[in-house]
Amino acid sequence: MSEARINWISGPVLRATSEQQFHIHESIRVGEVGLLGEVIRINGDEIVAQVYEDTSGLRPGEAVFGSGSPLSVRLGPGLLGNLFDGLLRPLTLEQGNFVKPGIQARVEEKFGFTPRLKPGDQVEGGAIFGTLNSAKGRPQYALVPPWVNGEVTWIDEAGEYPDDKTICIIKESDGKEHQLSMCHDWPVREPRPIKKRMKIQGPLLTGQRILDSLFPLACGGRAAMPGGFGTGKTVLQETLAKWCDADVIVYVGCGERGNEMAGVLDEFPQLEDPHSGRQLMERTLIIANTSNMPVAAREASIYTAVTVAEYLRDQGLRVALMADSTSRWAEALREVSGRLGELPGESGYPAYLSSRLADFYERAAAVHTLCGKTGSVTLIGAISPPGGDFSEPVTTHTKRYTKVYWTLDSTRAQARFYPAVHPLLSYSEDIQSLVDFWKQNHHPDWLKQRRRFLSMMEDQQRLERMARIIGKDALPPRQQHTLMCAELINEAFLRQSAFSDIDRYCSPQRQAAMMRLIHHFIVKSEEALERGVAIEDISSMPLLRRLQRMGEEIGEDNIKAFTQLSHSLDEAFSKLKEGETDAAG
Repeated sequence: MSEARINWISGPVLRATSEQQFHIHESIRVGEVGLLGEVIRINGDEIVAQVYEDTSGLRPGEAVFGSGSPLSVRLGPGLLGNLFDGLLRPLTLEQGNFVKPGIQARVEEKFGFTPRLKPGDQVEGGAIFGTLNSAKGRPQYALVPPWVNGEVTWIDEAGEYPDDKTICIIKESDGKEHQLSMCHDWPVREPRPIKKRMKIQGPLLTGQRILDSLFPLACGGRAAMPGGFGTGKTVLQETLAKWCDADVIVYVGCGERGNEMAGVLDEFPQLEDPHSGRQLMERTLIIANTSNMPVAAREASIYTAVTVAEYLRDQGLRVALMADSTSRWAEALREVSGRLGELPGESGYPAYLSSRLADFYERAAAVHTLCGKTGSVTLIGAISPPGGDFSEPVTTHTKRYTKVYWTLDSTRAQARFYPAVHPLLSYSEDIQSLVDFWKQNHHPDWLKQRRRFLSMMEDQQRLERMARIIGKDALPPRQQHTLMCAELINEAFLRQSAFSDIDRYCSPQRQAAMMRLIHHFIVKSEEALERGVAIEDISSMPLLRRLQRMGEEIGEDNIKAFTQLSHSLDEAFSKLKEGETDAAG
């Protein structure tokens, strides 16, 4: 174990002198209580390190001990359903109301183990050697560490064991033995190995119409969610955590306010998983590193979260990682960079901000895992640009590495429009890859109808500026029709009530039915205009109100009602042709 002595310290950054050998990214322990840190620079016999805990009270002359290994976290079965800090150390009530310095990561638990191999079997890294069961959380697999290959010489029988007990021994061809437990350590800054990446197989369904139908995110993709203060980033991420069709949710609160994380921690254990009917926390892992916690640990929390997500992916699971927010993470980079005396870049951020963002987002993928299963990690990063300025560095650099961009608009949020995603400032580059998915879900015209909706909302923005000058009634009937249809798209399709038991979640089948119905109204109303029907007669149709409310009135168990509503629409327009507008609807 290497040892050094502190000669300078400022906040989370320290310098120490040693004649012994240290390595870049080596994990260290600092002082009498053993504060966790990491070596980030070596200059001759001097090391520079960042400490991931509060350094109050440290002084020159105190000891720094090197571990000889990089900053790592312990991965195993005791992850789901629990709360951790940014370094994957459990946060429990037994530790008190405040995080104590130098806490250790080990909290022994027992899990049921069922072997899936026998002595004499040949195994490779990443293989499954047993099934693990817990009183809380879903069943998982015991994985052979990726660097271990050889023959099983001994494996324990089925039973309940501590997670750090040796339950399998593997002998390599050179005679070296590896004693395996349910857990193993992995460096947080190193991506876990895979067999190969896969092409896009389908979307990560969120149950939110504006996201799934207009700006879909591929399973294993990357999405950015920028928005100013109060636009609903945290609320939307919590909604996605509950309703998306991922097997596991990893939620990392990176530098957010403590009261927001307290709300998450209070609400999540009370929520029911709509997919299984059990507690939502059984498939959720929360990493909390709030704004008043050590700033250096905030920088590590993002890598900790994605490392855990990759471990769960390697078990053949679809994992969704919600990072709230990457702006606070970048602020931690900026603060540590300033204390290191590095030359600042744009807005004071370090010059390597872009590459660090790339390191994070490029770990998203749908893959063939080493154990022969398929899994995925989908990353959704919230961005909090200061003053709502989307031209600031974190937002602009993030756009380079994400293919989906959900822009939250303060004007929509203030108008109580939820989700407050702006349809003209958002985009998705996964569109063409997901056409086949919608065809398989009986919506072959999805791409055409999506383009029509976005085109109408773009026309609406232009026409509303004109209507404010000359008045809406002074516009030609065709332009009034565009405004009416765009308003219908906004109210009936894009707005979604989180307070409604029916409307809070919308399946792909119901989304397709709603899109077809709205598009049918647009076509029928255009035909009516061409026949000479007054735009006032169309806009006063009682059936229009039913269209606007269909999301809250027609549930998942009554999708056939959309077909009935379409027939009623045909009858209403046929009566308009006969001039019987009062009976329409």
